Amino acid sequence: MFAKLQEIIETLVWGDLLEKRGLFGRFVATILRYIYGLGRDIMFGQLTLRSMSLVYTTLLSVVPLIAFSFSVLKGLGKHKELEPLLYDLVAPLGPQGREMTDQVIALVDNVKGGVLGGISLAFFIYTAISMVQKVEESFNYVWYVSKPRSFSRRFSEYFFVLLIGPIVMVVALGVLASIQSNKVVQLVLTNESLGPIFVIGSKFTPYLLISGVFTFLYMYMPNTKVKFKSALVGGFAGGILWASAGAFFATFILYASRTQLIYSGFAVAITTLIWLYLSWLILLIGAQLAFYYQNPAFLRIGRREPRLSNAMRERLALNVMYLVGKAFREPNKSTNLHEICRQLKMPSISLAPVVNALESAGLLTTTENEEFLPGQETSRIRLNDILAVVRMHGETGSYRDPAWTAEVDALGAKLDGALAKVAAERTLSDLLDGAEDSGAGDRHLVDEQ
Repeated sequence: MFAKLQEIIETLVWGDLLEKRGLFGRFVATILRYIYGLGRDIMFGQLTLRSMSLVYTTLLSVVPLIAFSFSVLKGLGKHKELEPLLYDLVAPLGPQGREMTDQVIALVDNVKGGVLGGISLAFFIYTAISMVQKVEESFNYVWYVSKPRSFSRRFSEYFFVLLIGPIVMVVALGVLASIQSNKVVQLVLTNESLGPIFVIGSKFTPYLLISGVFTFLYMYMPNTKVKFKSALVGGFAGGILWASAGAFFATFILYASRTQLIYSGFAVAITTLIWLYLSWLILLIGAQLAFYYQNPAFLRIGRREPRLSNAMRERLALNVMYLVGKAFREPNKSTNLHEICRQLKMPSISLAPVVNALESAGLLTTTENEEFLPGQETSRIRLNDILAVVRMHGETGSYRDPAWTAEVDALGAKLDGALAKVAAERTLSDLLDGAEDSGAGDRHLVDEQ
């Protein structure tokens, strides 16, 4: 029955029944496809597990993060302006959330400059950076990115976010406060017609700020290029969803008196954990929506690990080395994993195993800026060596030296010999030079291999 129901839903969502109904039908079909894709990922994907992991990380790093932010703002004399932001974030928890925030702020206020010295300061910074790293790993999972930032980039960029983030938020709140205190705004507020509209609009300001924060995270955190429009779609949807979930959760806390009776003193902790989980899940849902908006081809298939044939892996290895060698030869030009993915129109999760194998074989190297370079002189990299990386390496365990039958072993040797004969002693340099063929012929040879 479940399989039959799933088939009916998929036929309705992915069929052309709704699209034939005109513009409105196409709009409804698009919305249903996104809802279906996100619902599938929530039910069968790892979004929920990663949200739980982020809750655990948040509990460990919340005090260091707030303490670090307060330390930055205290030097500017603006640390008190961060408190309203914290109260807004835990507003769905009601009075208990405010009480818990007061305790956290009191704990942070006790962290004096002398305490944050030496090992303590290093531990606080490490914990805060680890938190940001966990968020990046979750976003990289959503965006099919298998390779995180390098250590140097991670440290510098994370530290930049931790320093600038609190300042930007406080500045934004200050600008909003100054606008609201402007004489023109006060005049509008006293107007009988425009006043109520302005008041209602100001209620949405915190949610617009949350949407802006989500949009920034979706663009900045994944180790790949995210288009602004895609990040904005995910950020706006995530902000609206977070606001709706906050209103629902606040109502739930208000009427869930049984929770207080059952968990007693632990009720605050339980509700806090649930709210943190929902917040992280909403953040990842928005990231998944941004990914699907930028890569609609993945909307139907979802997250399926790529299964590449040997022929595909061989072509990928040759194409990767060809593009790296070509970029290396051209002055003032370089390439990286994202650029190669764009040129080959393949996700990085498919290329990463091949790239890692080429690096392990010493045929490819990565700089500190995550740019690719040939691991050796292109005249010393034989095409047979590139093919051997994906054809002969990678076996593990007891399957490394199987007992082949004589007939199959002889046939396999002939196949290997035939492939070696096609590549002969040609090198990557020959492929780039076009010693035997024109440039178009080179590309054709790469496809044939």
